Amino acid sequence: MTVPLRKLLTSFVLMLVVTLPAAAQFGQPQSSKSVFPPQDLADMKRLQQAALSDDYAWNQLAHLTDNIGPRPTGSAQAQAAAEYVAAEMRKLGLEVQLEKCTVPHWVRGRETGELVEFPGMAPGTAQKIVLTALGNSVATPPEGITADVIAVRNMEELQALGREKVQGRIVVFNYPYDEQLAQQGMAGPAYGQSVVYRVAGASMAARLGAVAALNRSAGGADYRLPHTGMMQYADGVNKVPAGSIAAEDAALVDRLARQGRVRMHLVLTPQTLEPATGYNVIADLKGSEHPEQVVIVSGHLDSWDLGTGAIDDGAGVVVSMETVKAIKQLGLVPKRTIRFIAWMDEELAGSGGKQYDADHANDMANQFAAIETDLGAGHAVGINANGPAELQALLRPIGNLLASQGASLIQAGGGGSDIGPLMQKGVPGFSPIQDVRTYFHYHHTAADTLDKVNPQFLRENSAVIAVLAYALATVPQDLPHNPAGPVRE
Repeated sequence: MTVPLRKLLTSFVLMLVVTLPAAAQFGQPQSSKSVFPPQDLADMKRLQQAALSDDYAWNQLAHLTDNIGPRPTGSAQAQAAAEYVAAEMRKLGLEVQLEKCTVPHWVRGRETGELVEFPGMAPGTAQKIVLTALGNSVATPPEGITADVIAVRNMEELQALGREKVQGRIVVFNYPYDEQLAQQGMAGPAYGQSVVYRVAGASMAARLGAVAALNRSAGGADYRLPHTGMMQYADGVNKVPAGSIAAEDAALVDRLARQGRVRMHLVLTPQTLEPATGYNVIADLKGSEHPEQVVIVSGHLDSWDLGTGAIDDGAGVVVSMETVKAIKQLGLVPKRTIRFIAWMDEELAGSGGKQYDADHANDMANQFAAIETDLGAGHAVGINANGPAELQALLRPIGNLLASQGASLIQAGGGGSDIGPLMQKGVPGFSPIQDVRTYFHYHHTAADTLDKVNPQFLRENSAVIAVLAYALATVPQDLPHNPAGPVRE
């Protein structure tokens, strides 16, 4: 594993871990002296009630998923979605721009797997294996490859086999997603443990001469659904085809391989096309007193191609749309500018977040705060605040206000991949704390569709984000920043 890849995985897993509630935090104080004037709190309460009774977010999500569909970077659907969201923001009277960014354009091809030799097989038969290619993977030859299969549970087992037993073979990493851990409210750590083999498994195997690598799907539910996602090749290592295999089939291959020789015919024909032009959709609701200071409320617009991107991350986009819509509808005027952003290319390379960071490098001190929703639309229980302890204390009154809908927690951590570059420069980052126990059942699968979103939970998330965004845009003082952050003049 290269150092940059290790940092990538560590940052990603930590982001997931800190977005989950911990039992020790349920004893936090529920009262605190408020810096928010009574009128602002009253306006936030109205905003909460408006979001809880509105189906705008649901209707927008239905259009993005049912009418536009999957939105992989470089696709016609991604472009259509950006144009649609921009038009909706213009209808609300916001100042809209499409911020251009260069995005990768990887497209899925044929993907089949079958066991053509295994102990006890009936003559003249084969056994189908359910799998899917991983984003950024290279292809097999058009006719595919046929090779012996070895199954290992982890990197240590692979290393113990050595090059002699790995070279020329297809490696299956049968590392299971810990469903029991996820059901204890720790889906982030469960995902973090298994996703390592999706991201880095191909290079792990190729170092020992493997011709392809398949990881057991990084997710739960086990309905023979393969989970796709981004993979990354290590520098200086041969690039071999990489795919994700359904949990049931990974276990099957493992069992058969313990009985004797197993051979697989694998066809994966993805293509990496020339980079394409994508767009962040940026829409500003101007502030009345400090319009130069910006509070970002956001989700990412791109999705994987297997499903229609409802929980990842259409939900994050539409709760952000609901935020600005509800504020406008109530006639509220924030002191700072609330900036809606629908990011492009969170899934493959993070191009949208990087582009925004580069474009606003000279104005970083005016990036007052950044919110991102990117863990679905499960029941919201509070707010993650990434910054010094004083930041959480400042938001306690907001938790008290949201207690009526069961969202009173204020805890450290959170943020999101797209606002990560801003957070690294000290901009306070925020995200909703959500119930994600079943999120990784559908994440990056063909089952990520509109029906997986509960309309009431979606409204609850909209209320949390709307109240939080308005609170940050009206708070009558600067926010405590991380020590490395910019100094606001």
